Amino acid sequence: MEGRNLNNDQNKPDQSDPQDHGTTEQAKRVVQKQRKSFSKHVIGGVIGILVILLIIVGFLGYRYFDNATQPYNRHDNQVVQVDIPFGANSKKIAEILQSKKIIKSGFVFDYWTKAHNLSNFHAGYYQLKPSMSLAQVAKALNKGGSSEPIQSSTGRVLIVEGSQIKTIANTVQKQTDFTSKEFLALMKDQAFIKSLAQKYPKLLGSAMQAKHVRYRLEGYLFPATYRADKKTTLKQLVTQMVGKTDAELEPYYKQIKKSKMSVQEIMTLASLVEREGSTTKDRQIIAGVFLNRLAAKWRLDSDISVFYAINSTKSTLTNKDLQSTSPYNLRLHLGYGPGPFNSPSLVSIKAVLDPAKRSKDYMYFVADLKTGKVYYAKDDAGHAANIQKVAKHNESSN
Repeated sequence: MEGRNLNNDQNKPDQSDPQDHGTTEQAKRVVQKQRKSFSKHVIGGVIGILVILLIIVGFLGYRYFDNATQPYNRHDNQVVQVDIPFGANSKKIAEILQSKKIIKSGFVFDYWTKAHNLSNFHAGYYQLKPSMSLAQVAKALNKGGSSEPIQSSTGRVLIVEGSQIKTIANTVQKQTDFTSKEFLALMKDQAFIKSLAQKYPKLLGSAMQAKHVRYRLEGYLFPATYRADKKTTLKQLVTQMVGKTDAELEPYYKQIKKSKMSVQEIMTLASLVEREGSTTKDRQIIAGVFLNRLAAKWRLDSDISVFYAINSTKSTLTNKDLQSTSPYNLRLHLGYGPGPFNSPSLVSIKAVLDPAKRSKDYMYFVADLKTGKVYYAKDDAGHAANIQKVAKHNESSN
């Protein structure tokens, strides 16, 4: 009976509640629906965030681009000289303008000019302002610049007596829109220097023949005040300086010829006298000392020459400095050396042409830097006594 009952149970149809199946399927559909809804919310949220980010990025990009198209500083009208080199593409030009603080963004300028078909720029020197718009800057670059640097602001350049070329270069940079680098490059421009020599042959004839000079025009940029207006080029400014030297020496060329010294030698001695003496009287006597030493074939022994030889502005010299093999070192070499050490005043030039007390046969001098008084001597003993006198005076005053 148990076996029959078992078989009977197996043959019976499934009597589970169909309502239970419906509930399960419904639950599954609910879960699937919830999942789809969640996925839609996630996707929608992500899209929303991306849209917001795109809007923010777009807004910030627009703000940056719009700001970059505005003048660097609409209130700054100071002229800046910009050199656009030959062969520079629009990207390079944009970088130069940004570095000179004419525009805010080189990237935006490059894009903006290309979009407006304004990228056909030319090499040259340009006078630009931070207050200029991109359109104004691009228009100027399309028009073309000058082949030489141009002084962009009306002004004057003051060259102080006894200034060396490297000092004059710094002065020019401070008082004009030209850089010291441009000035020093011009001092090495042989074609320009030759053109000046052709224009002023009496002045520069001997300078052109000199050997081992550092700067051919050293000593020939006369100490004076020069105009440098808006259209003055650097070459014109330097030509003014050389022309002024020629004009100042014109009344003395005959005297220089009679002296049997070249203009280069006169200017060399004058440049030493300029720095060694402070009064007209002392300069005339010091000039006489130098001429006496040259006549006796002695070295000039000027520390001024050593400072120039080692190209230094320090206050004291070492034994190593004194042994510099530079031809400018007149503590080591005989004669005048290659040429002038600075731009001397007319007073110093005239002192060399008309020295004082040569008949006293002074061969030495030493200056008391505290009082400015100069002591002269005929021999080593007298010179040693003067040095001791100056040393004692300085010790007692300390």
